[in-house]
Amino acid sequence: MQKDEIADILKEIGVFLELKGENPFKTRAYQNGARTLEGLAEPLDALIAEERLGSIKGIGKALAEKITELATTGRLAYYDELKASIPDGLIAMLDIPGLGPKKVKAVHSKLGIETVEALEQACKESQLAELPGFGKKTEAKILEGIEFRRNYASHHHISTALNLAEPILEQLRAHPDVIRCSTAGSLRRHKEIIRDIDFLVSSKNPEPVIDFFTGQAGILSVSAKGDTKASVILDGGVQADLRVVSEAEYPFAQAYFTGSKEHNIAMRQRAIARGLRLNEYGLFKSTEETRDPKLRLDCKTEEDIFAALDLAYIPPELREDRGEFDAGEAGEIPRLIEWTNLKGSLHNHSNWSDGTGSLDEIADYMSELGCAYWAITDHSRSSFQANGLDEARLRKQIAEVARVNERLEADGNHFRLLSGTEVDILKTRLDFDDALLAELDVVVASLHVAGSNEADNTGRLIAAAENRNVHMLAHLTGRLLLRREPYPIDQHAVIDACAATGTWLELNAHPYRFDLDWRLWQQAKAKGVKCVINPDTHRNEDAGHLRLGAGIARKGWLTADDVINTLPLAKLRKELVKKRLDV
Repeated sequence: MQKDEIADILKEIGVFLELKGENPFKTRAYQNGARTLEGLAEPLDALIAEERLGSIKGIGKALAEKITELATTGRLAYYDELKASIPDGLIAMLDIPGLGPKKVKAVHSKLGIETVEALEQACKESQLAELPGFGKKTEAKILEGIEFRRNYASHHHISTALNLAEPILEQLRAHPDVIRCSTAGSLRRHKEIIRDIDFLVSSKNPEPVIDFFTGQAGILSVSAKGDTKASVILDGGVQADLRVVSEAEYPFAQAYFTGSKEHNIAMRQRAIARGLRLNEYGLFKSTEETRDPKLRLDCKTEEDIFAALDLAYIPPELREDRGEFDAGEAGEIPRLIEWTNLKGSLHNHSNWSDGTGSLDEIADYMSELGCAYWAITDHSRSSFQANGLDEARLRKQIAEVARVNERLEADGNHFRLLSGTEVDILKTRLDFDDALLAELDVVVASLHVAGSNEADNTGRLIAAAENRNVHMLAHLTGRLLLRREPYPIDQHAVIDACAATGTWLELNAHPYRFDLDWRLWQQAKAKGVKCVINPDTHRNEDAGHLRLGAGIARKGWLTADDVINTLPLAKLRKELVKKRLDV
């Protein structure tokens, strides 16, 4: 088991102990141990082998034994026993927005509630309002949270789906009876939220492929198994469906099962207008629905299908019936950004605030990854829960960034860290004054505490955009997909303000955010607003979110020219200076 997986289990143990009302120092020890583990500079395997793990501050002997057990066996008896001692319903309640371990413990101990259903009924009967620390507003929020979770119970983040799908896809590709294979559906279109995973395979011999698919490791259960189709349930309750077709049918099935529904309807209408019929089995010379292979046009790829319907090839991400047909007819489908176009990130955190890596560790990791630059934009002082920096600490960090860059230069390494901050947008001002912001390479402005007043939230964001020292607005709506709704904001007004001031908008690449939403990027692009794809890293491994963000940018019709962090360092520096001169 990897250290990040172990850290997640330690955090869970801390939550479970808090739920049981254990000593808060014991609870905190597991949380601190998890953070220490995430920030280890040395390989965990080496520390275990050399029996040095227990000597690390924040871990100790008892925690080291548990970490070792997890790392070497993949299991921890203490964790299993602790989890089993807690009713499943209480653990389920922790997923409800606004309910933490203390509140769950309170409703359990005071009212004997052990299920989400009982909690919902108690809220409707106003039983919770009488408990200390609750009240009517808390009850209303809990009911909203229960409804929110119910509506999205069968939805999953794309990151979860990709982590499950890619190993299976690689196994299918290696199977001797598989000719071609791919994902399909919303996953192939790179939707931010998916319901299930679709796999498509061409083969002359479907039966062994079906058997192989349903026998994969990590499958919890087989829902259906036929001659050419199968459905299984993967870890986390994600459904995965496999369809096996002939090689001749493959491109048509690939196009059909990729969708979207609206895109497919428009494609079928184009076929009918040309005296053809399009379905999952082929594009046929017929005015009636048919599967007759003698009438099927010889299309070996999706590109051939689009060409037969007088269209340029439309990438899967754009198949949402949002202008792709007009662009395809005119030959104006843009060359969409690739994640390999990205040269670095301008919104990241270190262990100076709530990240895990030191400046040296981040620089070495991102340099090895092939990046050209990486901005350190730790939280400002008002984000006290994230250990935000005050003015004195920020100035010390600026000096430390300079020291790291001097080391890199002495080693002949062209990679550079950039100094910066993620400054809070407060009610009437930014969290730092202009003089300090002007000393930084990069300034990211974020609305972390928003109110229910749309006009107020929007005004605060526009005021930040109008500040000459602010380069970009981050995660504009504050949404957390499947967890928290967006803040009330007039996004169109903010886009207009960014266009007028030359302020960039972030496409936050964290899989829970993807904010600004892909549906708004065509509008922003048309107004000349530049995008910055940022993984918002809190640990080095989060750099992988760049790939996810690029996929969302592709859905927004963005090219490499539309994205600031595709620029090499010298050109990026000129653009950073330009904002301060133009406003």
